[in-house]
Amino acid sequence: MRTILIVFLFSFLAPARLAAQSAAGFDALFVDKTMRVDYHHGGDAKTEFITLDRVFEQGIWAGSRRNLIDPFNLGRYLVKVYDAKTGRLIFSKGFDAYFGDYKTSDDALKGIQKTYHESALIPFPRNKIKLTFEARKRDYSWEPLFSQEIEPAAVTVSREPSARGVKVIDVLMSGDPHAKVDIAVIAEGYAACEEEKLRGDLKRFADAFFKQEPYQTLKSSFNVRGVFKPSEESGCDEPSYGIWKNTAVGASFDSLGSERYMLTEDNKSLRDIAAHVPYDALMIMVNHKRYGGGGIYNLYCTFTSDNQWFEYLFLHEFGHSFAGLGDEYYTSAVAYNEFYPPGLEPPDPNITSLLDPKNLKWKRLATPGIGIPTPWEKNAFESMDNAYQKVRNEINQKIAKMKREAAPAAEVAKAEAESERLSAENARQTDEFLRQSQLAGKVGAFEGAGYAAKGLYRPALDCLMFTRGTKPLCKVCEAAVARVIKQYSLL
Repeated sequence: MRTILIVFLFSFLAPARLAAQSAAGFDALFVDKTMRVDYHHGGDAKTEFITLDRVFEQGIWAGSRRNLIDPFNLGRYLVKVYDAKTGRLIFSKGFDAYFGDYKTSDDALKGIQKTYHESALIPFPRNKIKLTFEARKRDYSWEPLFSQEIEPAAVTVSREPSARGVKVIDVLMSGDPHAKVDIAVIAEGYAACEEEKLRGDLKRFADAFFKQEPYQTLKSSFNVRGVFKPSEESGCDEPSYGIWKNTAVGASFDSLGSERYMLTEDNKSLRDIAAHVPYDALMIMVNHKRYGGGGIYNLYCTFTSDNQWFEYLFLHEFGHSFAGLGDEYYTSAVAYNEFYPPGLEPPDPNITSLLDPKNLKWKRLATPGIGIPTPWEKNAFESMDNAYQKVRNEINQKIAKMKREAAPAAEVAKAEAESERLSAENARQTDEFLRQSQLAGKVGAFEGAGYAAKGLYRPALDCLMFTRGTKPLCKVCEAAVARVIKQYSLL
């Protein structure tokens, strides 16, 4: 961590002349505002398309005025902005999309097409641009998906003011948005009468967030704001429970058929609310006690406010949405099919297929002398966790059935309490099992990651991206997060 911090701090000590030159370069190409490009992204497992919807001129640009070209090569999509006259690349950013998840689902494999509304945020150009989107092919190489010229002075670019009825709550203000990571925490499922609860939840969130590394050490690199548009009802949609709510951004459990996966498809409402603040990263805090969340790289993350795993949820999901970290777990059911094609090296910084063991992706952080691949107590872990996953699935189905059939509230509450107890007990047993290993805390290549029991490897025996609980990111994940913070935190 000391090496990471030295590199990070050195970047802040770069000559002022360089920063001034960079600012001048930005000002020659862009106005200090945000261009929001809304578009429709659809298809199925074999076909994919993008069509332009609307273009908006919005508030100040939240991102760095210096780091305009994405260095990370993460995500399944890449937006690029070229100066239309010279053909020069002036901005790029990798990201994932809800459609990117959908295209691996059972419905997409059956040829059922679906379209999602999405947005790209770019610094507002002074002159005509060519906006392009690229998508990864199966071999992870890039192919063109969409291209269109946009004239920033066109009358079709909307300059309408932000909608009223949205309140901004400052949680942490550290300085100039151009040199900070600006997080907007969108309040979802909080009624007008629940503002006090929201403020308490935001404080609880910030306290927990900045206890975790590398956020604790780099706290001064963040601005955090809550953004509150009251919902008509508390909570969110729970389709498998037969529960539907009228809320600010329409968050819903059961996304892509996974009971705990919680996302929103109402991108326009989300972006309209978020536009009240400058933001680099979106979090959606859902006023609910049930376990659920989701995280999509450079899109948003969601998490419930009142579950016992509140801290784990938002820290884990933020790892996905902010730094492109992959899921390291592999024993629980997910909504995807072949999320990582076999025989290829995933772009995720914390998952490897170990095609070249002598040149491990995180070689410089590996524990000296550790075996690659790294033998661990894999069979015993799988036996323990698979047994829990079977019980967990059964009790979740029981609760869903009871809710749909309007079972007595006391019976439902009893079943929910038992589910939470089993979850806590499993986490305790898992932590104890992994803690006892001689490999705890070491960095190697541990088989079992990315929803696959074989062929994919994670850096450490345990990590916030592997199992539930209050625990640190492993050294590899922590370093990946720190690199992204650095990217946003330079003028």
